[in-house]
Amino acid sequence: MKNPELISLHGGHSGQFCCHAEDTLEDIIRQYIRLGFTKVGITEHIPPVNEKFMYPDEKKQGLTLKDMHERFADYFNTLKNLKKKYSQAIRIFAGMETETYTGYRAHIEKLIKKFHPDYIVGSVHHVKDICFDYSAGSYEAAAEKCGSYDLMYEQYFDLQYEMIKNLRPFVVGHFDLIRIHDEKYGTRLLKPGITRKIIRNLELVKSLGLVLDYNLRPLARGEKKPYIAGPVLQRAYELGIKLVPGDDSHGVAEAGCHVDTAAAFLKTYGFSTEWPDPTLL
Repeated sequence: MKNPELISLHGGHSGQFCCHAEDTLEDIIRQYIRLGFTKVGITEHIPPVNEKFMYPDEKKQGLTLKDMHERFADYFNTLKNLKKKYSQAIRIFAGMETETYTGYRAHIEKLIKKFHPDYIVGSVHHVKDICFDYSAGSYEAAAEKCGSYDLMYEQYFDLQYEMIKNLRPFVVGHFDLIRIHDEKYGTRLLKPGITRKIIRNLELVKSLGLVLDYNLRPLARGEKKPYIAGPVLQRAYELGIKLVPGDDSHGVAEAGCHVDTAAAFLKTYGFSTEWPDPTLL
């Protein structure tokens, strides 16, 4: 049975186009349909701007930079065909998830011009050009290069602010991802210097009319809290920012997971569940 409150605007990573995901993109879309989704945004990772930013699993599989760009083109062609094939069952938005590292802006603008996505998810996975969320070890390396955990948080939110201004993504991905390997994130997010940057970024999101990703990926990993954390969630609510669930799925088993619970929670909290349609702003 179709349910208009079921939506994900950040998800659909598949083993077909992502080395750390599983299953085909078509199987994942069929799962969304089985679950009763009426709309879904598929947002595969962009190819890297150069070989320096290729992930270890991509290098391990022997992929080249050329391979990554060809695979991304295949992703959009495949998604175009799937949108047509399943148009009577579900509305699919063709998106892409960005990166924020040296050279990202010109690279992403070029990809947008070439592929004309319906929208983009603006994400930050790197600080000091280190992918901090890849592993606990890379997280520690990024913190060390920044000088401390606090300074890494501040650098993250500065990069995020710059990315939002530069790209104006329809969806701002996993707003507080920087806490991924930090057991003390609850108190750190409340530190004055970090809080000021969070509020600044949220005010920019509101002023541009963008959407925040209520990212459920942590729940799929067995964690208790999604991105966004409590104090940030409250600030977003006070500012009247729209939040939309994103399963950030990486396979059929994760597609649509926890979205029904998230929609119910957001409604109870006071957020609207009349989800906006993605468009490039």
